[in-house]
Amino acid sequence: MTLWLLRHAPVVLDAGRCYGATDVPANLALTSQAARSMAALLPEGAPLWVSGLQRAQQLARELHTLRPDLGAPATDTRLNEMNFGRWELKRWDAIPRQAFDVWLADFAHHRFGGAESVQQLIDRVAVALAAVRLKQQGQAVWVTHAGVIRAVQYLVAHGSAPISDVDQWPREAPAPGGHLCLTL
Repeated sequence: MTLWLLRHAPVVLDAGRCYGATDVPANLALTSQAARSMAALLPEGAPLWVSGLQRAQQLARELHTLRPDLGAPATDTRLNEMNFGRWELKRWDAIPRQAFDVWLADFAHHRFGGAESVQQLIDRVAVALAAVRLKQQGQAVWVTHAGVIRAVQYLVAHGSAPISDVDQWPREAPAPGGHLCLTL
């Protein structure tokens, strides 16, 4: 199976903000540009799954308009970005260094910001991935976020093994408006 992982376009916040689960919109012009670019790449008739957050929903709607053969986007909140709790909408450089140190000391299970751990993100993405594998043969498209894309990369590389160290977490994810195609 081939899974196309599309990241939403840049959001309408100033750079350097933590906005994981916060439902902020993406830039409309850049969303349209990303949709046009991706529409030319996606396989015909592939089902389209989308995060419940509006920045991903915007891109999915644009894609569906350009490529109705993809079908109506199916919302799956398991594709939402990681929830950073009390750190949501704070500037990354305003979050105390000690908060990062505590997180990195227990990267898998510490709930950075008090809401969700990396292992919880991986676990919910694993369930969504299993569901898509059951329903689809061939190709599928997810419109989602950097954290979810990294979780899929982790699952492809490590299977169901729990993450034990920050060094196992994929460093790279597509830039906003970009994509990654993985064979599962």
